[in-house]
Amino acid sequence: MHKQYFITDPHFGHHNILKFLDNDGKLTREFDSIEDMDDEIINNINAVVRPCDKIYILGDCAMYRRCLPTLDRIITKKRILIRGNHDVFQLKDYIPYFKDIRAMKVMPKYGIIFTHVPIHPCQLEGRFVLNIHGHMHSNKIDDPRYFNICPEQIGYHPISLEEILERKPPTENNNYKDHHEENWENEGGIIK
Repeated sequence: MHKQYFITDPHFGHHNILKFLDNDGKLTREFDSIEDMDDEIINNINAVVRPCDKIYILGDCAMYRRCLPTLDRIITKKRILIRGNHDVFQLKDYIPYFKDIRAMKVMPKYGIIFTHVPIHPCQLEGRFVLNIHGHMHSNKIDDPRYFNICPEQIGYHPISLEEILERKPPTENNNYKDHHEENWENEGGIIK
């Protein structure tokens, strides 16, 4: 059976990301070159993701069109892009590298929503128990309903669905599942 993995914000080919600083003034991505960073992320993905597995990239996959072919180095071809604020190219530019391209992924069975940018807290109330997101790099939201899976947060490795479920806050009543599951197909977020 295939597994599902998630990572966000690889920023393949983005030289300036090596200059990003955290709130303490330290570099957030300490690599000697952008090639080293790209290699580290790709190698870490390929170390755990098998060809039969799916990997969801929650946005900001590559900063330049010329860097999109880096995605072909990922062993699985079952790649799904959740578009981020830097994924600004035309759809036709992404199609060769992704099986599917979405705005978000919803797993009603678990009350989880996967997005690039964290969603507003009022959108979680009674709907979702956990927002898996990126965008914030070295920053975190001090709320157990948010889980930032930027490479800086998770050691530059993809995270499995099983690992995510271990972090899911306990709930007595998953209102999202109880009241909204019938409106979604195949955990993909397609409204009937």
